[in-house]
Amino acid sequence: MDSSPKIRSELPSEKDRAECVDLVDFIDLGAISYAKAYLIQKETHERVVAARPAMSAPFSAQLRAGVIYFLEHDPAVVTVSRRIDARKNVLFSPEQLAQRGVECVETDRGGDVTWHGPGQLVVYLILDLNRLGLRVNGYLRMLEGVVIETLGDFGVVGERDPDATGVWVNGRKICAMGVRLSRWVSMHGIALNVNPDLRQFDLIVPCGLVGRGVTSLESELAAKTPTLAVVKKALTFRLNSALSAAGRAAAVAGESS
Repeated sequence: MDSSPKIRSELPSEKDRAECVDLVDFIDLGAISYAKAYLIQKETHERVVAARPAMSAPFSAQLRAGVIYFLEHDPAVVTVSRRIDARKNVLFSPEQLAQRGVECVETDRGGDVTWHGPGQLVVYLILDLNRLGLRVNGYLRMLEGVVIETLGDFGVVGERDPDATGVWVNGRKICAMGVRLSRWVSMHGIALNVNPDLRQFDLIVPCGLVGRGVTSLESELAAKTPTLAVVKKALTFRLNSALSAAGRAAAVAGESS
């Protein structure tokens, strides 16, 4: 049993509470290494797959959809996908990275090369997309929308780029995304820059996109930057709302089939 503290979703109104269904658990892992977080993801993925009802079972609107983890990676880590030539976007050797206190690991998510470390809010979503009636493109667009709404809560205008997954502010990436699906249960997720040391991104070509900068809430808001805890609560509410909407739609489709 996971003893990590659960995050309470603070909804702003009775109407919002009535419209949100608790289909997932939100768990705060705090500061954790990439290796430990990956192991938790794998174990949770197995549990979510095992809990899936048989195909012949009647659909229930109360079926759980999975677990969402919030964390910061410490020590910092550069993750490299299995995409051909992704490693060329790491600009320093593993030894040079280690001298700077940064790990370098291969990852099975999509995307290219990404940095994770203190000040960046990482969200790993272990979700049964069948339960939510989602497919890959719709899932990614939902995540982008959730991040854009969360940024808007703090007065920052986030945007999509039709040619690159993630969320951008004035052409600079503020949130990277990379997912993996196995048996239609997702792993990995999003990395939102709250107040990291942006110089760390000079170690890589972020997401393999040459000439594209990065930014953070701190860079955009300066003294008005919210704490990581405040951003977690805002993102929890936005995710809960989006997943509840997806779950309701899937329930209607399932009950009518």
